[in-house]
Formats: sequence, C-alpha cells, structure tokens
Amino acid sequence: MNLVFKLLRKNTSPTRLAGFLVSNLIGLAIIGAGLQFYLDARSIWQRDDSFLKSDYLAINKIIDASHIMGGASAEFSPAEIDDLRRQPWVKRVGAFSRAAFSVHAAVALDAADGAGDGRRSMSTAMFFEAVPEGFLDVADGQFTWHEGDTDVPMIISKDYLALYNFGFANSAGLPKLSESLISGIPLHLDLISEDGTRRRRLTGHVAGYSNRFNTILVPENFLRHMNATLGGIDAPPAPSRLIVDVSSPGDTAIAPYLKSNGWEVAGDKSAASATYMLKVVSGIVIAIGSVITILSVLILLLSMSLLMEKNRRQLHSLLMLGYKIKVVARPYWRITAIMSLMAGVLAFVAVLLLRLYYLQPLRGMGASPSGLWATGGLLLLLTLTVILLNCASITRRVSSAWR
Repeated sequence: MNLVFKLLRKNTSPTRLAGFLVSNLIGLAIIGAGLQFYLDARSIWQRDDSFLKSDYLAINKIIDASHIMGGASAEFSPAEIDDLRRQPWVKRVGAFSRAAFSVHAAVALDAADGAGDGRRSMSTAMFFEAVPEGFLDVADGQFTWHEGDTDVPMIISKDYLALYNFGFANSAGLPKLSESLISGIPLHLDLISEDGTRRRRLTGHVAGYSNRFNTILVPENFLRHMNATLGGIDAPPAPSRLIVDVSSPGDTAIAPYLKSNGWEVAGDKSAASATYMLKVVSGIVIAIGSVITILSVLILLLSMSLLMEKNRRQLHSLLMLGYKIKVVARPYWRITAIMSLMAGVLAFVAVLLLRLYYLQPLRGMGASPSGLWATGGLLLLLTLTVILLNCASITRRVSSAWR
C-alpha cells in the first residue's frame, strides 16, 4: 500500500489541494455560521410568544368615522372571511371568540407582595377572548379547562402588566408585580350575565404572556360553555378579530390586501417581521456558503481527475498487475478524506470563534442561545457527503483506467 501511494503521489499538486481546503473551509464556515446565528438569535422574538407561532397575524377592521357615525359593522362577515381564506398567502383562518358576559377580577395585593395581612385588594373589569385550540402551542395541561373546573388559565398581554407596574402602581402606592409572581397569584373572577340574573364565581391564574396580542385569552371550550350558560347564546357571535396563519409574515401581498379592505394587523408586528427578515438573511448566507462549498467540491473533483489523468499509465499498470480497484483508489480516497475532514473541523472552529464575538451582545438583547448540536451535525453531514461524492468519482476514474 505504501509503495502504491508513493508511486501515485508524485504528480499531486499541493496548490490545488490547498485551494480546495480553503474554499471548502470558507463555504462550510459560512453555512455553519448562518445556521448557528439563526438558532441563537431567533429566541429574541420567539420567547415572549412561545404559545403562538410567529407566522400568526391578528387582523381587525380599522375603526373610522363610518363605524362611529354611520353604523358600519366592525365584525367580519362570512363572505369576507371566505375571501380571506382564498388568498394564496393564507394557510388557515380562525376567529377570536369574545365573551357575551361581563367579567370582574380581584386580587389581594398585600398578600401577593408578602407584606401585610392581605386586606388590601384591587378589582377591575376585564374581558375574555379565545382562539381555536389549533392556533395555540402550549404543553398539555397548561391551558386546558373541563366543565366543572373552578380554575381558569389565562394568557394576558405584557402591556397590561407594564401599565400596572409603571403607571397605576406608582400613583396608587401599590406593590409592583413580576411575571413569575403574578403567575402564582389566584385571581378571583366574578362572571355576570348582561341582565345581572346569573353569576359564576371562579378563580383564575396567568398561564402565559404575550407581546403581540393585546387581549386576555382563555380556553375556547370555557368561553363557549360560559357564553351558553351566562350569555344565553349557543352560536358564537360574528367575530371582530381574526387570527390568520400565513405562509410568510413578510409576504408583499399582505399589506395591499389589508389596506384595500380597510383592515389592519393588530398588536406587535415587529416580532413577525424581524423573524421573517432573520430567516431571509440566514437563508441568503447559507445559500452563499452552499455555492462556495459546491465550487470547492468541483475543485477537488477536477484536481483528482487531473491527477489521475497524469497517473493513467501507472493506474493501468497497477490494475494489470492484479491490484484491486479499491487498493489503487485508496490513496486518492485518503487525500480526499483528510482534506475534507480538515476543512470540516476548521469550519466548526471558525463558527465557535465567530459565536464568541456575537454571543455576548445577543445575550444583552435577551436571547437564549441554542446549542451547537445542529450546526455540528450539519457540518459533519456535509463533510461526509463531500467525501462520499469524491470517493465515488475517484472509483469511477480508476475503473476507467482499464480501458
């Protein structure tokens, strides 16, 4: 084997091999860096609404003078919903269900703060909405309600907590509440029918927070049951807000369609737009890296082809002497494997170094960095693919030396 390797390596071009190593290293490093940055940065926009995908948009009609003075409807008609469903950028449409009864909530603030005897409390009027369960992504048991349950899980807007802490609490001398603290405080709910003849008293707790939707969500089956019990309605009222699963929040057809119909996207739109732009930029970076990697593979294939063409007489002689094809091809396999593995390892090291550069700023923005398993696995898969493609090409070239 050593004699075969010494015989075949004399025409090896270190320059061509170095060109493959550098280009493959650059390509793999760009792919790995693009993927790792996307995995690390996406949590900035996804962490606040883990129960809702970033591809969901809440749509409502713009309230103008025609609605206030002219009596125009702020609800969506079945025809409008059907037309929205037919848009190419829409995957599915769901309706926000609203409560047909009044809601009052109270909480003992001193008890929540751990001071005093719990006699100081605050009460407020609230409202409930619900979305179809298929639009929520929560762990089993965290956002469920069954008939007979006395505790109701809720998802509220972060804006409400901010308004209390930095507005109402300061002026009223009340304690500030953190998300974790208020999630553990039972809320005393008083649900009253519109005519005041029917009432239900329950407890509730905050199961999650949203930065995108200014609402208070409860399980859909709970709202449906209470609407029938307290509101006296079996069929849901016409929706005034819709939740839409779109193919891409950055689709350029969305804004013109909404504007032409007098609709708007409610809540915080920055998360969806930022996530979309992150995907686009990461996709472009990975595509560029993929092109460079493919070109590097072509460089190695061309180098191996030229090398074997120069050694064609030696290859033919070795095969005629009885050497097996795999024995003759093994030196080229070894070169390919060594160069590809070196490029893969160096690319992973380059990703680690780049990650050290941007990780601290991302953490300062509130990101929760991802692990390195996905990036490492992708680089390993690409490296093995490059090796297998080149080895298959080398085997074919050696086999052709018989002719």
